[in-house]
Amino acid sequence: MDKQNLTPMMQQYMKTKEEYKDCILFYRLGDFYEMFFDDAKIASKELELTLTGKNCGLEERAPMCGVPFHAVEGYLSKLVSRGYKVAICEQVEDPALAKGLVKREVIRVVTPGTNLNAQALDESKNNYIMSIVYVSDRFGISFADVTTGDYFVTEVDSSRKLMDELYKFTPREVICNEALLMSGVELDDLKERLNLVMYPLESWYFDDELCKNTLLEHFHVKSLEGLGVVDFGCGVIAAGALLRYLTETQKTSLAHITKLLPYVSGNYMIIDSSSRRNLELVETLREKQKRGSLLWVLDKTKTAMGARTLRSYLEQPLIDKEEIEKRLTAIEELNSQMITREELREYLNPIYDLERLIGRISYQTANPRDLIAFKASLEMLPSIRTLLTELKSPLMQEILEELDPLEDLHTLVEESILEEPPISIRDGNMIRDGYNTDVDKYRTAKTEGKTWLAQIETKERERTGIKNMKIKFNKVFGYYLEVTNSYKDLVPDDYIRKQTLTNAERYITPELKELEDTILGAEEKLTALEYQLFCEVRDQIASEVLRIQKTAKAVAKLDVFTSLAYVADKNRYVRPKINTRGVIDIRGGRHPVVENMISNDMFISNDTYLDNGANRISIITGPNMAGKSTYMRQTALIVLMAQVGSFVPADSADIGIVDRIFTRVGASDDLASGQSTFMVEMNEVSNILRNATSNSLLILDEIGRGTSTFDGLSIAWAVIEHIADKKLLGAKTLFATHYHELTELEGTMEGVNNYCIAVKEKGDDIVFLRKIVKGGADKSYGIQVAKLAGVPESVISRAKELVEELSQADISVKAKAIAEESQAKAKQKTKPKTYDEVDLEQISLFDTVKDDDVVKELQELDISNMTPMDAMNTLYRLQNKLKNRW
Repeated sequence: MDKQNLTPMMQQYMKTKEEYKDCILFYRLGDFYEMFFDDAKIASKELELTLTGKNCGLEERAPMCGVPFHAVEGYLSKLVSRGYKVAICEQVEDPALAKGLVKREVIRVVTPGTNLNAQALDESKNNYIMSIVYVSDRFGISFADVTTGDYFVTEVDSSRKLMDELYKFTPREVICNEALLMSGVELDDLKERLNLVMYPLESWYFDDELCKNTLLEHFHVKSLEGLGVVDFGCGVIAAGALLRYLTETQKTSLAHITKLLPYVSGNYMIIDSSSRRNLELVETLREKQKRGSLLWVLDKTKTAMGARTLRSYLEQPLIDKEEIEKRLTAIEELNSQMITREELREYLNPIYDLERLIGRISYQTANPRDLIAFKASLEMLPSIRTLLTELKSPLMQEILEELDPLEDLHTLVEESILEEPPISIRDGNMIRDGYNTDVDKYRTAKTEGKTWLAQIETKERERTGIKNMKIKFNKVFGYYLEVTNSYKDLVPDDYIRKQTLTNAERYITPELKELEDTILGAEEKLTALEYQLFCEVRDQIASEVLRIQKTAKAVAKLDVFTSLAYVADKNRYVRPKINTRGVIDIRGGRHPVVENMISNDMFISNDTYLDNGANRISIITGPNMAGKSTYMRQTALIVLMAQVGSFVPADSADIGIVDRIFTRVGASDDLASGQSTFMVEMNEVSNILRNATSNSLLILDEIGRGTSTFDGLSIAWAVIEHIADKKLLGAKTLFATHYHELTELEGTMEGVNNYCIAVKEKGDDIVFLRKIVKGGADKSYGIQVAKLAGVPESVISRAKELVEELSQADISVKAKAIAEESQAKAKQKTKPKTYDEVDLEQISLFDTVKDDDVVKELQELDISNMTPMDAMNTLYRLQNKLKNRW
């Protein structure tokens, strides 16, 4: 493209476009934002706009499309939601005063993580933008929500922990250094799963000194110690790069980002990404809907701030006993004073989103109606404070101290802004009468100008005796007094002649000139003055951002605890006891979500008892549909709810604090990344066994179901052995299985106990009692479940025949023999095998091939002198020999 031949306007456009190559440029022309060339082609397709052309000085017209400036937010959000960046190029001088081309500048770059449009955002969820930097095998992480001013920093030492943080906060946009792209993290898969966009930035963004100085300058401190982030080396780089990126794209001071909060993931219960999905904490596994999740049950908050805070509490349960007890005490007090609680909820209901309001105020994008919403919210605060004085729990007293009534700001808006102003700040009619004398004067001039003119006309007739004097107007002279020649001799000396006509003279007076200035400029001056005064009020509110944010956080916390108290009261939850002895004792526990989806009276409650000694592992057997998964998940959710600081669905609960919850529930392919059901299962099992501790809670459902029966049973058996061994793991575990052969482990392995789902048999039919009882199931009832599901009778009959034949080769007898042998070895204090060693002795468990040579070779193997690799090679050779491949 020959830029020399472009028209001056298009040259200005191309110069701006050069600076924002990675953005779609919204270029302001009059009442429209226009797009040209490739931007126009993209926007016309994405926004379904008509593509036209514009003469640009070249032979061919430039492709062009546009959107009205007053409706730009909707179009912006649509593009941004699809991963595009949009640079908004605005006219920055009055076209009427411009000499030549109107000056234009990019005033803001809108990205997926920086969209401020309230209609495009989920008010109950933060819209995070995250910065990740990979340096020396560590990941620095920083994330912010520009709509609320929240800003955090941390570090992790593995890609799996990085994934956990990403799943925890689900950012909409990620910026990173080039090194992250080569770190081995599965970024493409991650972008699809989390629906995020990722932008690698140039290396200078991540310069150590630049990042450090960016933080120091923004927060006006002299050292990193003043921010409390001195121990976060690469975290500081991530935080500095993020702040620099935000400053460049938002083109504002970001004054509402007032603090950088460092955190360590180890200060909270760790819930990995698969466990979050399996437990359905904030959305359901299949439909990705809030309804059916734990958040759906607990979220009865009245404000958007409270909803976001509750979500963050569920994402990060506590492990500090004192903090948990403080929350529980607050909920207990709120429920003991139910009238006060409900009054508080009534006062919380009208409060708007103060966090995002102050964000828009700081961004200078708030309109008059935003300020009215702000004032309406502040009106509730004095009443809330009065009610809080009746509550004495430490947490409620903390909230009372943090909640500033902001009466001065309420008074400011009350006195300055009309109750029902227009949305636009450029249309005037938003400042109250009596707030500013000039506004009153101009407003009166607009409405009473004719009356004033008539009064002057009457007064001058009486003063001069000129009975036919009239005040007239034209565009050249403005207002003037016209006197016919017959009365010319009566004209006073203070009249100033402006024009002589054939039969009359035209005069002005200082008073008439002043009134003319007032009337003619009143509307324009009034609109400009109202805009100026509105901006002053908005800036005055913005200067109190710290006070407002502190109050907003206090309101959010109060909203969370009144919501949790209300839910506890409504759903018959109880206060759990919290212990550090490692005991989980739940009596009459219920699944919080399932009981809300069905009638409470129909849900069958169950007990759970786990400890660090003789009751570490519960092996749970029973048929499908009987309720094993529901029971295990409810245990995990009750523990999690207790550590959030919530009451729990049970008759009583004594919860030992766990550092992590891991779940392996259900089966699903991961075809997008080329992984089968079994590979997904084994990845999750591997993660659990390598990262769990003796203080963790493991929920394992149907381990080994994705492969052959013999392989699956071997894996399940070995996993239980590994978990049960205190030297290797020793974690509290609920282990559901259809391999009822595993029930032989009770009594042979320390800490392992059998439980099953009670079933009542009626001939060939079964009834699920959904009650957990001591003991193991001796069969899986698979055929009966198939019959309940409506499988044809011919299939059912044939299945009964086959199961009879196969049962003759039942391996449970051999399983019992293996268990007894293991017990004998344990008594002899033989060295325990690690979970990744092959227990060749268990081969006999599955030996159904009558091949004397193979059997003889197995008998002669010197296992004690074999390495794990030798054992694997021998197994491989023997297997191939049986398959006639050797």
